[in-house]
Amino acid sequence: MLRILVTFFLSVLPFWGVAQDWNAIEQPGSILLMRHALAPGTGDPSGFRLEDCTTQRNLDAQGRAQARRIGEALRGRGVEVDAVWTSQWCRSRETADLLDLGPVREVSALNSFFGNRSKRDAQTREVLNLIEQNRDHRLLLVSHQVNITALTGVFPRSGEIVATRWRDGALAVTGRVLIDP
Repeated sequence: MLRILVTFFLSVLPFWGVAQDWNAIEQPGSILLMRHALAPGTGDPSGFRLEDCTTQRNLDAQGRAQARRIGEALRGRGVEVDAVWTSQWCRSRETADLLDLGPVREVSALNSFFGNRSKRDAQTREVLNLIEQNRDHRLLLVSHQVNITALTGVFPRSGEIVATRWRDGALAVTGRVLIDP
């Protein structure tokens, strides 16, 4: 019986605290931060090169389907964005493209610093500065877990959207939505 309970809790733990807060996503003025869709593994392989997707951890078929479903769900709810910014990593760029929410702009400050944590503070400040300069735009930023955690304190799952608002020079989390792969 204990084994069954442990198995149950371990299976629901990843969903713990991820409310489907579409109201926060739909609010005018929300800044949406999204972790790229499902790309199995952690980090990037040795020999990673930014300009060569074959050297990176990429979306699999399930991740590509997840990205399309997220875009469909956002469009279906009438969520529009003024700008889609993405990390230059192939898994983030492909996610942003598959969302089909508008033109995608690569922003190097959204690149993962998983392999070099010393970049965390500088990149986080740069992203916050870019957001502040574009506060009158509805933004969707597609990035990585480490970046989103640095900006919000939230540890997002693959494909999860964290809705935020600009408050006193920082991002305040207002809700989260996860469309499972």
